[in-house]
Amino acid sequence: MNTYDTHAHLDHLENLDQALSAADQAGVRAIVAVSMNLESCRRCLEIKRQAPRPPIYLGMGMHPSDANPADVDAIKDLAREYRADLAVIGEIGLDFWYKWVRKDQVKKQEQRTVYRALLELAVELDLPPVIHSRGVWRECFETARDVGLSRAEFHWYSGPIDVLKDILDAGYYISTSPSVAYSPQSREVIEYAPLDRILIETDSPVYYRNRDTGEEFQAEPKDVFRTLTAVSELKELDPQEAVRQFNQNAEDFFGIAVEDL
Repeated sequence: MNTYDTHAHLDHLENLDQALSAADQAGVRAIVAVSMNLESCRRCLEIKRQAPRPPIYLGMGMHPSDANPADVDAIKDLAREYRADLAVIGEIGLDFWYKWVRKDQVKKQEQRTVYRALLELAVELDLPPVIHSRGVWRECFETARDVGLSRAEFHWYSGPIDVLKDILDAGYYISTSPSVAYSPQSREVIEYAPLDRILIETDSPVYYRNRDTGEEFQAEPKDVFRTLTAVSELKELDPQEAVRQFNQNAEDFFGIAVEDL
């Protein structure tokens, strides 16, 4: 059985070669590598250009934790220069849950400035954005809608169902991670969302909890099969049936040409 890890921070993996080899052996067809900041964009481009197995589909962006308006123009220029290498603009978005942001209106506004600028870049380059929306779900959705995006992914969405309904009505996708095995919020979202709007991912190298043992593990791309198994169980589907739809979703959303893999 083969599938895609649609969201990983490959430049943050301690042993990248080992993780890629394990993913390839496990049956990961391709990985979407998203970026955190300007240096991350450059590093992920370098990783992609090394032509590893599995193949890498690239995202350039600026994570809200790293929001820095001073670097936005450089990221825009880099994305324009390497447009042919890109599958998405991401990771971008808003997150006001960080302690250093919660009561700092300047930091919040910096995030908003960066987010809107990179959404506009997504429109300019005709690329879908990968959106981080933790705790700011409604505003993230409304901003994406207002800039006129026809395609978008709300990464690891765990927000309220009313916003999820609007996301789905707009034709957007959501993704989920290994947390869907145990997180009530993630499970509620996936129970509601139709299978043809769900992407599966790891968000490597995030830590998750093993549902059976309670022990923590640090994700790498091969762990996308944990996500697949958990969603299949939750949806009461045979994993082979679920994976066919997830693969079609990923190929449609990211423009993956199967014959090139």
